[in-house]
Amino acid sequence: MRKIETVSLVGLGAIGAAYGSKLHDLLKDSFRVVADEKRIQRNENEGIRVNERVYHFNYMTPEAPTAPADLVIFAVKNAELPQAMEDIKRHVGPETIILSLLNGISSEEVIYSVYQNDHILFSMSVEIDAVRKNNEIQFSTLGRIEFGERNNQLSPDVQAVQDLLERAGIHYKISENITHTMWWKFMINVGINQTSAVLKAPYGVFQSLPMAYEWVESAMREVVVLSQKAGVHLTEDDLKKFWPILNNLSPQGKTSMLQDVEAGRKTEVEYFAGKVCELGEKYGVPTPINKELYRMIRIIEGMAGLGK
Repeated sequence: MRKIETVSLVGLGAIGAAYGSKLHDLLKDSFRVVADEKRIQRNENEGIRVNERVYHFNYMTPEAPTAPADLVIFAVKNAELPQAMEDIKRHVGPETIILSLLNGISSEEVIYSVYQNDHILFSMSVEIDAVRKNNEIQFSTLGRIEFGERNNQLSPDVQAVQDLLERAGIHYKISENITHTMWWKFMINVGINQTSAVLKAPYGVFQSLPMAYEWVESAMREVVVLSQKAGVHLTEDDLKKFWPILNNLSPQGKTSMLQDVEAGRKTEVEYFAGKVCELGEKYGVPTPINKELYRMIRIIEGMAGLGK
């Protein structure tokens, strides 16, 4: 069986740093983090504190010569993906396995259009509640990485990633229907990420206020309808599965979009409500909740001085 011995990561946010800490513990310097010189200098000076432990990763600039990695992981925001693909291109060879932990349902196709790599697995992080503030990352649950081939086969690439995650102590699930799973995660992000950003509310608000969670479900139901038009067929049962997951998250935990709003960063609303509205136009499905969420979040971005 193929064994993954070198891993390169681009994107050292909450999720990247959380999973990166586990991979660093396993692989030491064979786990590389690709970043620009300025970011490397800042991270090396301060270190990255993950659950009170300080990490000094093996950093590489995009220009540094290197052999292709066995596995490349993208853990950036969607808007940063084009630059990330350029930065890490020296690490991608014809046999490199690629995992994209980006939100949404389109990053794998974007990556393939650039690299024409046949080893891209469809993947996502699920149930992790990591929060980053400056160079500190805290999480109460690491959740899991869910992944698989588009055709849902147990390929050598899938088995190699499974072996790596087991060695690193990272929980995982090999999806039986990865397209369905990715739409399910997209549905959750559309609901909880966007409403939390507008309300500036941590998970505890949705755990304790039924009216707040009703708004989450209203946004998610629009994705359910769209999925049926797209042949993915999410159901009301899929929607209800999120409630117990939400209740297992730290009440103080925050979604990635809320963290972006609080930090004055551009959000991923284009890839959530924007995508929902785009698909609504395509399939002739009304999406009033997401249209309003899109408008609200764009106003919040405008108030922070963020352009489109």
